[in-house]
Order: sequence, then C-alpha cells, then structure tokens
Amino acid sequence: MSHDCLFCKIVNREIPSEFLYEDDTYVVFKDINPAAPVHLLLVPKKHIRSINDLSPEEGDIISGLFMVAKEMAREQGVNESGYKLLFNVEKGGGQEIFHLHLHLIGGWQKK
Repeated sequence: MSHDCLFCKIVNREIPSEFLYEDDTYVVFKDINPAAPVHLLLVPKKHIRSINDLSPEEGDIISGLFMVAKEMAREQGVNESGYKLLFNVEKGGGQEIFHLHLHLIGGWQKK
C-alpha cells in the first residue's frame, strides 16, 4: 500500500466507495467522472504504480483483470453490445491515479 494513493485508500475502505465486485485480489467500482453510461474501474488490491512497474511475477494480475472485466461487462449488460478496456500508462498516456487500474467503458446507444 502507498499511503498517499487514492486507490489504496479506497481498497482499504479509508475512502467510502460502493464496490460492484470484490475478491481477494481486485475491487471494482464506478468512475466518479464517467466517460460513458458504463465506466468502471477494475483495481488490483496490491499497489502497483503502473504497467511500467509490473514485474514478470505479477503478470497474472493482468490476466485476472481481463477475467473480472469479462464478468463485469456481462453484469452491466454491455458484453454483447460492446465495450472498451483501457489502461492509461504514465502522464503522457493519460494516467492520473498512479495505481494500476483497468477502465471498462461502454453502454453507448447504437444509432
């Protein structure tokens, strides 16, 4: 845990958040500034600063994130209509919170 990390504080329930999913490794909650009707953040409980700081031994964290994303997309009703999965990496890549997380974004209406 990083003591000044917003997501670590959410994971440790120091900052209130409604978890849509939680297990021993991950939590999922809604983005407070959604870019779409469905915008979830999938966050490993272990503090890893970014993709650039991921060690080979932690690679299973990424595959686990994708499996949780698949289930959350189904639960949110966007698995068939489609959704995006997005990692922002470092400031130049749009990362604002320096705790590894995956965005699940979808729910736009087809025209």
